[in-house]
Amino acid sequence: MRFIDYSAAIFGLIFLFPIMIIIAILIKLDSKGPALFKQQRVGQNGNIFTCLKFRTMTVGTKHVPTHESSTCSITKIGNILRRSKLDELPQLINVLFGQMALVGPRPGLPNHEELTEARMKTGALDILPGITGLSQVEGLDMSSPTLLAERDGDYAKSKNMFYDIKLIFMTLGAIVNKN
Repeated sequence: MRFIDYSAAIFGLIFLFPIMIIIAILIKLDSKGPALFKQQRVGQNGNIFTCLKFRTMTVGTKHVPTHESSTCSITKIGNILRRSKLDELPQLINVLFGQMALVGPRPGLPNHEELTEARMKTGALDILPGITGLSQVEGLDMSSPTLLAERDGDYAKSKNMFYDIKLIFMTLGAIVNKN
């Protein structure tokens, strides 16, 4: 699976590079601050890594999960990037460096100890976190860390290439249907 993730990340970065440059320019035109947002996240085996995303919020916004953040902090271009999931494209770099996979549990924040502990118990942290995953396809959010950890653990136990391909297509379908 690592070879597929690595190959897809390289292909994706090469193919999507022009789009990523345009997105970076739009972010810079829309608001002050860097185009990339770097945030510490919990990865495989509980290791902390720096997760990359396109910045969708104004500089200085408190580092909290999306469902806890104020919608007035989201920039105009950030709203579009979030709806289309294009804000996640820089995570292909995390995949390239072996910190993430294309599919897996979404990496949580280090201060969400309840989620981290629950994921440890369910085996969800035994695998690399992903750009997309079962919980995202099912529309689960952080409102229930226990349920989220259970579903992520279910995914970790049944992970295989065909399931991952199915989840990637389900993610793409959800993005298209949402927009």
